[in-house]
Order: sequence, then structure tokens, then C-alpha cells
Amino acid sequence: MDKKYNVIIVGAGPAGIFTAYELIKEKPGISILMLEKGRDIYKRHCPKHTNGGICINCKPCSITTGWAGAGAFSDGKLSLSPEVGGTLPDYIGIDTAREMIRYTDDIYLKFGADAGIHGHIETPAMREIGRKSIEANLKLVQCPVRHLGTEKTQELYRSLYEHLKNSGVEVRFNSPVTDFIIENKQVLGVKSAVKNYFGDYVMVAVGRDGSDWLMKQCAIQAIPTEVGIVDIGVRVECRNEVMQEINDNFYEAKLIHYTRTVDDKVRTFCSNPGGFVSSEYYDNNLAVVNGHSYKDLKSENTNFALLVSQQFTEPFNAPIEYGKHIARLANMLTRNKIMVQRFGDLVRGRRTTSDRLYRNNIVPTLKDAVPGDLSLVLPHRILFDIIEMIKSLDKVSPGLASDETLLYGVEVKFYSNIVKVDKSFQSPSVRNLFFGGDGAGITRGLMQASVNGVLIAREIINNLSSKS
Repeated sequence: MDKKYNVIIVGAGPAGIFTAYELIKEKPGISILMLEKGRDIYKRHCPKHTNGGICINCKPCSITTGWAGAGAFSDGKLSLSPEVGGTLPDYIGIDTAREMIRYTDDIYLKFGADAGIHGHIETPAMREIGRKSIEANLKLVQCPVRHLGTEKTQELYRSLYEHLKNSGVEVRFNSPVTDFIIENKQVLGVKSAVKNYFGDYVMVAVGRDGSDWLMKQCAIQAIPTEVGIVDIGVRVECRNEVMQEINDNFYEAKLIHYTRTVDDKVRTFCSNPGGFVSSEYYDNNLAVVNGHSYKDLKSENTNFALLVSQQFTEPFNAPIEYGKHIARLANMLTRNKIMVQRFGDLVRGRRTTSDRLYRNNIVPTLKDAVPGDLSLVLPHRILFDIIEMIKSLDKVSPGLASDETLLYGVEVKFYSNIVKVDKSFQSPSVRNLFFGGDGAGITRGLMQASVNGVLIAREIINNLSSKS
């Protein structure tokens, strides 16, 4: 008979890793299997880092899949406020969320996170930025940030990998799960292309790369979901000098704007001072833009996302596919590369050409980006929102609305569907089946995904203890 595990974890991103960590810490000897569609941390190498920035469409993409998920190749920012990075306070309350962030942050420090925190002590300069934000109709969200850096994040997650492996956790890479095994409204295990795996509990944390697959499985198994907010936008790149005041005082300022005409929410996200714009590839070679920064290696530019949030209502129920549709339009015009346009060209209604891009003071950090026209890709409403947001941000950081500011498209966050779970993050329709992380629509960043994993581990431990 095949081995039966106490816990099967689908996905080796932060939520899955911290579930395994807490399980091993509180219940040594527990049998855990982690299944991950990507490569292990030692084999996750993006060729773009050594070939001049050219993507060769690896399958699976080492940026979005593998040990530590997309987080291992991201900027590695830990948001230490419960107001940022997900909706965990809706499930556990704001006070518990703060307590759990402190607990999880200590684990990150234990495995090598930088002790420094950005933005936790208010300065006169920060208050002045707040005043300018009010004048510009922007809401500044105070969020202390612990910055790991892309290369340091990988080192940290390598340490966690060795710790879990040496503690008896079994990890299988290149092992995508295809189906859940459910009988009589109870999960019994999962199926892969190779074999079936059986366990008492299954925890699913597939990240953004696996969100579309997860929603299809939920439909097949009649697991309830709901339509979430669709986040679509661009990645902005400017010179460091333009953002220096914000970079020096906050590292990353969370700014929110509600547009005057249609009252859409537009927000800054994932700012990378001295960083690099990057591309990510999802299933079927779908290219979307992202950004990251290293702890030591720096560019002359700062990049950040501007995301427009749209809340759709019935009968619409496919936010992930909607986002993919817009990304495909951009990919169609660029042969699956990322499009880049100067802000001045966008507001004048003209395409950016290679000549205009070449004479720019701002040199693109994404070397294979294709000059184009975002107005042929993004819906007019989203484009209008982005232009209004940039003009508002220019009042806080003068120069951001320069003709030469670069916009890369499109940026889409594939966490728009939400799996319905109870307060323990367990499916109300299938016993012993837990969902967590960004792929389930519960979190939107490293810290809350990690906290989510710890919480799910504690629920499983409580269940095991009550049966013993």
C-alpha cells in the first residue's frame, strides 16, 4: 500500500513553507509531503540574469515557480503592517494579525533577514510627504518594511529548505498536482501525472501561478469560490532622483488614489528603489511585467506598479481570464515580450518608437522590452485612471509625470478569485482540505502568506491533538 502522510502540502511558496515549518516545530516526527511544480532552490536559475536580459521561455518558469514560489525571485519585502498584503485581518482580527506578523517576522530574522526596518519611525520628512499626499488627493498608508533583497531572499529560503529537509519533510519537485482525491466530502489526497498521494490533511497554497488551475479544480469539485477584485495596470520606471525623498524615508510608500471621474481605486505596489523591471511567464507563455531589486546590486532607476482595482458583479465570474485576455493583447503586439511606452507619448496618443526610447534619459532596465502603444491594449477607463494617478503622484514626487517616465505593460495580479474558507482556512464543503496564500485570494504578499501558513499549521495540529 502507498505511504499515507499526515499532511500533504501543494505548493512550496511561503504559505506552504511556513505551514511545514510550524508543523515540524510543534509536532516533530509528523510526516509531511510537499509537492511543487517547479524546480528546487538550487536549480532555479533565470537565463536572463546571464544572457543580457533576454527571456528564453523556460518551462516551467523559474521566476514564478519552484521552491519559495515567486517570492524567492522578488524584491523580498516583508510588510509589517496588517493593513498591507492581504485580508487576514478579516479572518482573525487586526490584533491577532499584528501578533502573528511579529511571530512570523521573528522566524525570518532567525533565518537571516536583515534586522533593519524602513519607515517605522516617523520623521519630519515623512510628515511632509504625508502633507503633500493629502494635497494631491492621495492616501498614504504607513507600513514598516523589512527589505530582504532578491539575492538575500534566495539565501534565506535556501536555509529554510535545508532546515525542513533535515527535519524529515519530503519535498518533490517537478511534481504538479492535477486533481484532488475527494470522497464523501472529505479529502483523501491528491493526484499527479505520476501517481496518487494520500494524506490525512491537504493544504493547498499554489500561489499566483497556480490560481487559474485552482479555480478550475474548485469548479470541478463544487468547492465554493467568489469573485474578487481584479488588479490590472502598468509598471512605472523613473530615475532614482525623482523618488529619492520617498525611497530614503519609506523605501516603499503605499499610496492610494480614488479617481475624480469614476472613483476607481488606483494604488502603488511593489516599489523597487535602484531596482530592475522583469518579466514573468505563466502557462502558455503569457508574459506579464514585474519588478525586483537586490540588496547590493543597484540600478539608476526606481520601479513600482500602478494597479487599478475593479470590482465586477454578476454575471461576471472570470477575473483571472479577464486579466489574461488583456495580457494576451499586449503579447500579440510584442511577440510575447513586455511592452514599454514613454509617458509623454501615451498622453499625446502616439506610439513610442525605438528612436524616442534611445534618446531618453531614463534607460530601460528590462532590455528586451518592445516599444509600443499601451492605448491599444489597456481599456480606456484603466488607462485614464493610470494617467490621473501619475499626475497626482507628480505633486508628491515632482518629475514623475515627465515625458520620459517609462510605463511597462501589462501588470496583472492573478489572485482575483477567492476560495471560500472558514475562520480556520478550511473548506466548508470538504473536510480536512485547507487553502492559503495568494493563489486562494487570501493574501497578496510574502508576510501575510507566511502568516497564513503558520495559522493553517496550528489548525491542523489542533485537529490532530483532538483525535489522539
